[in-house]
Amino acid sequence: MNQEQEKKNQQNDQLPDETTPSQMRTLSEVMNKLKNKGYDNELTFSDHGKMQSANSNKIYNPEDLTIIKTFRFEGISDPADNTALYLTQDKDSEIGYILDIYGIYSDHTAAFDEFLKQIPVKEKDTEW
Repeated sequence: MNQEQEKKNQQNDQLPDETTPSQMRTLSEVMNKLKNKGYDNELTFSDHGKMQSANSNKIYNPEDLTIIKTFRFEGISDPADNTALYLTQDKDSEIGYILDIYGIYSDHTAAFDEFLKQIPVKEKDTEW
């Protein structure tokens, strides 16, 4: 093996594995991975104070959902640019997600925040 190939192998050994939990990921990478697994059902906060599924038009109260995974992101160029993605599971075992942009760019209401606080959390160790 030549020196250049050996150097490349050493660099590759130092790169974090895709499954390493501590690896920083971007929101778009996580969203693409979830979409490829069929988890592309966004839940949005409706005018009626409940979450609504974009795919099935189901309406949810907080007790109808469980947060099974939380991803947090901070903007590289602006630490005040914060986003959380909550992966949820409903009582029919359907997976969806809620995007929460918080910090100075948030346009969510206090009702949205209160709704999120009421959703039970039961994190799963499954690799997403």
